[in-house]
Amino acid sequence: MAKRRRSRIYVKCGRYYGDFRDLGGKLEALIPNGEKRATRDADIAADLANARVKVLEARRRGIGLIGIGEVDGLGKFAEYHLERKHQLGEATDWSLGGVQLALERACAFFGVDKPLTAITVTAVQDWATWLRRYPGRNGHKALSDGAVRHHLNALSNLYRRAILERKLPLGANPVAAWSQGKPRGRPQEAKWLEVHEAALLLEACKTYRVNRVYTVNADDDQDYEAIGDLHALIATHLLTGGRPAEVRGLLRTDVNFDRKTVTFRPNAFRRLKTEGSSRTVPLWPQLERSLRDYLAGPHAPTGELLFPSLHRRVRGDTAERMLTDVRGALDRIAQVAGWEPGEIRSKMFRHTYCAARLQTLDQGAPVSIFTVSRELGHGAETLVKRVYGHLGTMRHRTEVVEYLPTVVQQIGDAATRKAFRERFAAVRKLALVA
Repeated sequence: MAKRRRSRIYVKCGRYYGDFRDLGGKLEALIPNGEKRATRDADIAADLANARVKVLEARRRGIGLIGIGEVDGLGKFAEYHLERKHQLGEATDWSLGGVQLALERACAFFGVDKPLTAITVTAVQDWATWLRRYPGRNGHKALSDGAVRHHLNALSNLYRRAILERKLPLGANPVAAWSQGKPRGRPQEAKWLEVHEAALLLEACKTYRVNRVYTVNADDDQDYEAIGDLHALIATHLLTGGRPAEVRGLLRTDVNFDRKTVTFRPNAFRRLKTEGSSRTVPLWPQLERSLRDYLAGPHAPTGELLFPSLHRRVRGDTAERMLTDVRGALDRIAQVAGWEPGEIRSKMFRHTYCAARLQTLDQGAPVSIFTVSRELGHGAETLVKRVYGHLGTMRHRTEVVEYLPTVVQQIGDAATRKAFRERFAAVRKLALVA
């Protein structure tokens, strides 16, 4: 006669625990999602125990059928997942930072020791609800649905690795099993700058001084990265259309003053987004002047990078590093030019270049969309037509891409023209004082 088993659930110090050793598990606290300690509710404990039994039985069947092994807790496997992504070159350092942040928030909600097989679709949905209330950067507002979707994708990618490495059975991805109602970003036109706005921003960059230590706000003592010449950096963004990481990872040898070109190609500091992203773009006259002044100035780079991070020198690290975060500098110059903090971001500059380039002439005729798409590193014209092409209020037909203060005279609306003249005058005054 088979020996009758005791109750699987037991109470310790008023809280419920489960004994799953007969199924290959262990003595485990029955912790509801979003909590850190075992439950005191008997009904909740029973539901958690039943769910855990189903998971362990499914795992045993998987081990018996296809040899799937034991999986570490979420925290430990997340560390392994990030390490493998870095080793295999699946993401840039910048992208890995975002993935790491998303997985850290997953560990904060589910628990570092939470088994991957114990995270259900319902638990993932609860996490998405929790993320919607999570404060964004500097605690100003909650995460958007688009940001929540990025978090879900990061967790889903972790599960795909576990399945591919035969550590979980097929169909064990709870994010993929959530078939309907996932949060997603709302499609809308990307933010960009018109020619006169870009010209004003470049003027404001002249007020930046590297010998100062700036902070994001008065209560934050973490200074952002010092940049040798902010004007040259932003000009390179606005006059090449390069992606943020592509521009920050440019080498000095990528700029050819004789051929009047700037070349985007992979190097030891960063890769490119796609194989078709390698390209050569024109070195427009305004950018040439800015870069020549920068390379002849006091903050000219001495290593390979065109725009190295000076923050490393302040910290005592002599290794040459890429810039990683210029948002603090952008917030300061944005305020100088009359924008609010957070309004100006690096992604806008790529859209700005495309909009300005589409208004230029190529040998007397309007430039072709194919030419612009190749300068942006696209293999087809679709993205230029659907995403990057913007039609502003001012048609600025020229032979070259440029953002000069004199363009203010071409603003049709008198009130707007007057307002921008005043903003330019205020910026020039601050530049003289700085």
